[in-house]
Amino acid sequence: MSFIRPEAKLALWRWREALVAGFVLILGLSWISGPGGLLGWLGWVLVAVAAALAVIGVQRARFRTGGGGPGVVTIDEGQITYLGPLDGGIIATREIERLALDPTSTPAQWVLSQPGQPILHIPVNAEGAEALFDVFSNLPGLKTEQMLAELNGGAALPVVIWERNPMRPTHVRLH
Repeated sequence: MSFIRPEAKLALWRWREALVAGFVLILGLSWISGPGGLLGWLGWVLVAVAAALAVIGVQRARFRTGGGGPGVVTIDEGQITYLGPLDGGIIATREIERLALDPTSTPAQWVLSQPGQPILHIPVNAEGAEALFDVFSNLPGLKTEQMLAELNGGAALPVVIWERNPMRPTHVRLH
């Protein structure tokens, strides 16, 4: 028997890194204000670690849109695999040419392109889709905050988040 409602449990789990950052911050501040000495110096290190963890935790929480969507995403040895009820596919993370977000689908979908492969559509709420955050953040030149703004912004049209070799004129901005 659980004393926490399922909705509250899901909300806490979504923000888990940010909550851990809060606990680390409190521990670091207590070491700074408490005994001092070596623990005081370690307290300042914990405060810095908490700040970095908080930034990462908030970004990850904004990326998570929930689970229970159609299909399952797995990432193994540099390969994204999506197995859905109607389609699926495999994309190598090093070979991704374009990342787009299609909010017109229900649910919204990540659209991944790789040369020589069919375009892969992954629902943002597919099981395991939160692991895509690490893959996307490793794409060279991707602006994480812009990706999160597009994901949570409620755009009406598909938008290109990142592309390796721009297919547009250089004077036209991507975002």
